[in-house]
Amino acid sequence: MHWVWRGFAIGAALLGAPAVAEKTADYTFAYVAPSAATCPPGLRQWLDRDRARFRRTVATEAAADRVEAAKDGYPFHQHEATRTWKVVTETPFLLSLSAETYRYTGGAHGGTAIESLVWDKARSRRLDPRALFVSAEALQRVLGARWCVWLSRERARRLQADEVDDPVFPCPKVAELTLLLGSSDRRAIDRVGLIAGQYVAGAYAEGMYDMTVPVTPELLTAVRPAWQEVFRVGR
Repeated sequence: MHWVWRGFAIGAALLGAPAVAEKTADYTFAYVAPSAATCPPGLRQWLDRDRARFRRTVATEAAADRVEAAKDGYPFHQHEATRTWKVVTETPFLLSLSAETYRYTGGAHGGTAIESLVWDKARSRRLDPRALFVSAEALQRVLGARWCVWLSRERARRLQADEVDDPVFPCPKVAELTLLLGSSDRRAIDRVGLIAGQYVAGAYAEGMYDMTVPVTPELLTAVRPAWQEVFRVGR
């Protein structure tokens, strides 16, 4: 079963989304990108390359697994791979995207990963959202404590425990999380999503953890000067 992330503003409509699907004896493959993400030529080209790389990896790994299964005498299970890009938000300066990637490679269960990117509309270039901030240390200083307090409470709630003292899964640093840049009005970035993927902050059964925080004056100090104008303090 796919794990579906239900974080903030990620559920942008996928009407008219270009999709590529393929089914072979070795694997099923699907790649979806929203129409808004395919409009800028540079981003469309990057998505095409990403799709080709992803499909090539899936096909190669599935074929190798089939050979290994035949050699060792165990049943081969068809692989499954999907990647779905969605619009988090679009402002006059930026297009913020997230991707959910699901892979099943024959084990007990599949795995889901979340990634993100920002498209700089003025310069036609792809950026990691972290590139808009001064440093990982600055983000940790501003968001780290709040994230860990929230995570501790949320893990306790999910695990139905008074508190969670887990040496196997200590609170991950902000640098280990996926960052999503969001907006409440599509004018400026005024909120940030922090996502801990599977096995980052807890066991598989716990799922992912995602927290949304408004942009604060303190968080603005962690934004690079060149990007200050695209952010705004959240309400």
